[in-house]
Order: sequence, then structure tokens, then C-alpha cells
Amino acid sequence: MWLLLNVCVFCLLQYGEGQDRATLWRGNDRSGHCQYTFTVPSPSETSCPPTASGGPEMEGLKTRLSLLEVLVARLTGGETRDPGLGAGSQAGLQEALTQAMGDRSLLQGEKEHLERDVEGLQRRVEEMRRETERLKSRPCYPQSPLVPPSVPLQDSGLRLAGDPAWRYGGNAGFQELKAEVTEIPAPSTEDSTGCGELISIGEPVSHRKADSIAGKYGVWMQDPEAVAPYGGKMVWRIDTVGSEVRQLFGYEDMDQLSKGYPSKVLLLPEPVESTGATLYRGSLYYQRRRSRTLLRYDLASESIAARRDLPHAGFHGQFPYSWGGYTDVDLGVDEQGLWAVYSTNKAKGAIVVSQLDPHSLAVKRSWETSIRKNSVANAFVICGRLYTVASYTAPNTTINFMFDTATGQGKQVALPFRNKYRYNSMVDYNPAQRKLHAWDNFHIVSYDVRLGHQ
Repeated sequence: MWLLLNVCVFCLLQYGEGQDRATLWRGNDRSGHCQYTFTVPSPSETSCPPTASGGPEMEGLKTRLSLLEVLVARLTGGETRDPGLGAGSQAGLQEALTQAMGDRSLLQGEKEHLERDVEGLQRRVEEMRRETERLKSRPCYPQSPLVPPSVPLQDSGLRLAGDPAWRYGGNAGFQELKAEVTEIPAPSTEDSTGCGELISIGEPVSHRKADSIAGKYGVWMQDPEAVAPYGGKMVWRIDTVGSEVRQLFGYEDMDQLSKGYPSKVLLLPEPVESTGATLYRGSLYYQRRRSRTLLRYDLASESIAARRDLPHAGFHGQFPYSWGGYTDVDLGVDEQGLWAVYSTNKAKGAIVVSQLDPHSLAVKRSWETSIRKNSVANAFVICGRLYTVASYTAPNTTINFMFDTATGQGKQVALPFRNKYRYNSMVDYNPAQRKLHAWDNFHIVSYDVRLGHQ
């Protein structure tokens, strides 16, 4: 260190003689060593000559200026590229520029569209103004009489509030007229109970899709004659995929069903067989698994209120609908009460429809039809008439058969019916809503129906 000081002092004496502006600076360098630095102004040079490189500060400045030039060129649409700029940065700049130009074009188009709309509205306002002026300048003419001269007033259904002797051709002054209208009802397509023959079925309306594979098949219901503690808006649902189906989900209304928020979950004491359950007067009616036993489950007490075997009914795959699913016994409700659709060995697979006592489940009366149960996809009863669905998978199928229990006669029909999701495993009628409820390939759907003459 003393050697460095002596050398620096010598330099000071040689180059700084006569100068009083020499300075000495001491500090640690980057490695932590103490370093002394002397600064002596040049006695002859007013500025330092330029160097080839310009120093690290100059290089850094050049780099920043180059980057700035690239940014300006890219944003103004130029083609200048800096090789030192990374591919990722260039791609980002290009994307930003493209988006900005696209937004600009979109805004320009919207502006032109709005300008055209404003011009159209202005023209319309001007036309309305001219029409208003034209109508103001138009004279008023006397109105033609409401009743021809040849028709006496007493026969016309009109009563004059002014002079009762007024006739056409009399005083042309204003007379107040009042019409006595007799309402004549249009020909009715239904009887006094609202019943009639099925005329048409509307398009399916979807309400919810099941959350899991357990909901591929199922049944959903609303009680047409609800009793306390549950009202008519309450919706009930059973997912029927599985060997021990026992859960009954309740929703306060259709809105809660669509959102998937059950307000009640009941565990049935005995398992359910397939999609043939129904609701009526505060009870759930269903077939016990692997048996012909029918159960009435009281919702209020949450217990079995009645049980009875359905005489000679096939079960667990003996006489199902065409889609299978152990749909041997199908329960339903209409304006006349509780029904069971099934078959027996005696009927040789033809559909048997029986009306049941809703309290005891006893069979009140039965009818044997001419259509085989495994040839149709589903069935339901409306106003004492059995209707069958031709296919459960065809998107555009038909209601192909009707059997009237009042006459004991059946006939072929062809009413269009849609399987929107192509696997319809349940179709039931709700007489209070005049709708069909269906379960189509995970989807809970409904159909409006139209009835005609009794």
C-alpha cells in the first residue's frame, strides 16, 4: 500500500504541479479491499478523446435506445426487429398489437352501426311528425250508422242511451251508444270434469339433469291431491339405478328441484323396484323389490300404511316394458284415482290395467287389453283411458294405442311424442297439472297435454 501511495504522490507532483484541485478518495472496492484514488485535472486537455467502445455506460444506453426503437416501430406498424429481443417478447408485442387493431376495427364497426341506427330513427321521427301534421289537417266525417236502416233497434241488440226515437237519417248530432252483449260460449272440447280424449302432447320441457349414474333411470312426482304437511308444489324424486333403492328426495318446488337443493330426504323401510312409483293423497305407492307386493308409504308418519300383493302380477323381469328395467308393475294416477299397469300369465303378456283402492290397495276392477306389454316402451292413464308409448329411444315416436275402460274397447292411435334425450324410462300423468312427467336419460322433463271431447 505504501508503494502505491508513493507512486500516486509522484504522479501528483508531475501532473498536478501548480494545481490546487487534486483530490484523494478512499473506499472499499467490490472485493472488500481498501482502494485509494487520486483525481488530477489535465493541464492541457479540455476534454477526453473518444474511445472505440465508449465504456459500459455508453453500451447500456445504446441497448436501451435500441429496445425503445423496436417498441416504437412495432406499435406504429413498422417492420424493424432487434435480434437481441427475445422471441417471447416479440410474440407478446405482436399479439398486443393485433388485439389493439382488432378492438379498433370492432369499435369502428359499432360506431358505424350506431350511426346508421340513429339516422334511421331520425327518419322515422320525421315521418311520424309529417303523419301527425297530415292527420291534424284532415277533416272529420260523420260516421256510418252501426245498425242498417232495415234492422229494428230492438232486434239489433243495441240500446240507445240518448233519444230512444233516434233512427238513421234523423239528427246527426252525437248520440252515445251502448251495446248489450250476450256471451255465447264456444263449443266445449271437454266435459264438466275437465276430462276428454288425448288429442296432442307438447314438446318436452327439461327441468334438471341427474348428477350421477344412479339417475340414468328414475321417477319424479308431484301429489295431485296433496295433504299436510306437504303441499302440492312439493316435488319428490327417486333415482332407481341400484340394487337397494330406498332414498326419497323432496324439494319445496320446481325451482329448488332445478337447483338440486332437497329440503327432505326420506329412507324408505323397504327397497323400490324400478320406475313405477306414484304419489297420491299424501302417500307414496310403489312395488317392493323382487316381489309383486304393493306398498303404501305415508309421508306424514314416514311409515308403511298398507301392503298387498297384486294378484297374479308378473314381477322382476317377467313382463316388463320394452326397455326392461324390471318395469313389470307401473302405478299411476288420473282424474278417477289410482291405477296399476302390469301383466299376468293368464293374459299371456298382454297389458292388464286395474283400478286400485288407494287406502287398502285392493283391486276394484280389471281390464285385459289386446296389446303386449313388452311391445311398448311405457304407458299412462288419463281420464280412465290407457295410452302406450311406441318407443323409448326414437327421438320422434308416437302414442300408438288407447284403451278406454269405460267401453272396454281399444284402438290404434298415432299421436306424436318426443324422446328428446333418447332413453325414456318413465312416463306418468299428473291430473292436477294436466301434464306428463317423464325421466329421459338422466333428464327430468314434462309435457303439456291437450284433451278433446269426452
